Amino acid sequence: MECLQCPSLLFYSMVAGTILLTQKEKLKNMQSLKTKKVAVVVTNGFEQSEFEEPVNALRKEGAEVVVISLTTDKIKSWKDKGWGDEFEVQKAIDDVSATDYDALVLPGGVMNPDQLRANKAVVAFATEFMKSGKSVAAICHGPWTLVETGELKGRTVTSFPSLQTDLKNAGATWVDKEVVVDKGLITSRNPGDLPAFCAKLIEEISEGVHNRK
Repeated sequence: MECLQCPSLLFYSMVAGTILLTQKEKLKNMQSLKTKKVAVVVTNGFEQSEFEEPVNALRKEGAEVVVISLTTDKIKSWKDKGWGDEFEVQKAIDDVSATDYDALVLPGGVMNPDQLRANKAVVAFATEFMKSGKSVAAICHGPWTLVETGELKGRTVTSFPSLQTDLKNAGATWVDKEVVVDKGLITSRNPGDLPAFCAKLIEEISEGVHNRK
């Protein structure tokens, strides 16, 4: 006698197999961060949590993180309305090329991006990332530097609210969400958004180069 439940069993077996393949593919993608090299560009006055948490999250997944600044001198963070900890710098901006990195991270803090966006080498570095389709992640005041690239037209972003006029004037659509992803461009508003920001950062880098068109 033919089992009437066989089609159902076959269906559930196929679904289970699809879920298992999806999980395996996600695991494969997460493991691929072990081959990724991520540039974190900062200078004095960066928000400490917006630097430490993404860096720690990336390193936990196996990515190589390189801290880049205007010089190789130690840099000082901003934390709790005052100066925070000092951090080592691996590379100076004049000595790096975007072709050597798989992703770019721009932490916030008011003083930090205000200096970065005035530096031609930093702007050129960020511009190359924006044009390449590689992942670019900026949080809080971090997107300020991206305004100078001229590559925000037609993109959807978020940021600290005080930046929205500058971002709109640069051609971007500004929205008030904890994290916004637009073809590999990841943006968030403030330190409270860091869990979502870090999760999307890892996800987007694992996907590789994105089609910006």
